[in-house]
Amino acid sequence: MAHSEIDAIRALLGSKPRPVGWSERRQRLDEVGSTWPVAPDVQCEVVDCDGVAGEWSIVPASGKSRVLLYFHGGGYCSGSIVSHRRLVTEAGRDAGTRTLAIDYRRAPEHPYPAAHEDALTAWRFLRNQGIPAASIAIGGDSAGGNLTLGLINRLRAAGEPLPACAWLISPWTDLTMSGSTLATKDAIDPLIHKAYLAELADAYVPPSIDRRDPLISPLFADLTGFPPVLIQVGSAETLLADATRFAEAAGAADVDVTLQIWPHMIHAWPVWNANLQDGRRALAYAGQFIRTHIR
Repeated sequence: MAHSEIDAIRALLGSKPRPVGWSERRQRLDEVGSTWPVAPDVQCEVVDCDGVAGEWSIVPASGKSRVLLYFHGGGYCSGSIVSHRRLVTEAGRDAGTRTLAIDYRRAPEHPYPAAHEDALTAWRFLRNQGIPAASIAIGGDSAGGNLTLGLINRLRAAGEPLPACAWLISPWTDLTMSGSTLATKDAIDPLIHKAYLAELADAYVPPSIDRRDPLISPLFADLTGFPPVLIQVGSAETLLADATRFAEAAGAADVDVTLQIWPHMIHAWPVWNANLQDGRRALAYAGQFIRTHIR
């Protein structure tokens, strides 16, 4: 069953040629990400997070006092609330929280640090609503996982309270692209390849910035004092080493870190949870993780 379902997602992703231009890439990710709509009991509401576009979502059984703040993936250049709406809303259901999805500014029009500034603005927006840090979980996939870690780094550096926990799906933690699985998994990853990542990094990071900067590549950050972290990654991903090396670094820094490697799964597979059992299982585990740590 798992093989047939993930094969169907692979077929969906390969049903059209890979787009070239930025607008075409954004349109394609929105298209494949929103193949299945949100469940009928989900309520979504557009919100202005002090100048950053966002969307609340909640299901009837979830409480409003706890929040999952979510940053979508897309290599900093594509992805949106639309492409990740099904993932975010079902994650909120499993976590028993309402969710706040963020449409941060994207490169190349808005290179680093625009997305990081928007992530911090969204966090401050929540805190200014009177929501305690301990009642907020933050998460993201791919570049959104990078943003999640960058936000924690910035909050820690400022001596501010940290979120209850962090949830990372297929995180892109190393923009120097030194992970071994960029080569060893290249033939089986249908989405992410080294040349593509290099193009995204060039669009996002100005040439004057060292890509080993911890806010660019959190793999190289001092992770001391980080909150509990759940990392979920597929075995069929070129970014597998980005996840495993980060988990090792976090564990060495005495962070409470859980690493899950899902057999046969591809990059950010929970996006297609509506028609993928392993996507739903991953969200259920993440929901339990968030419930355990959030207050």
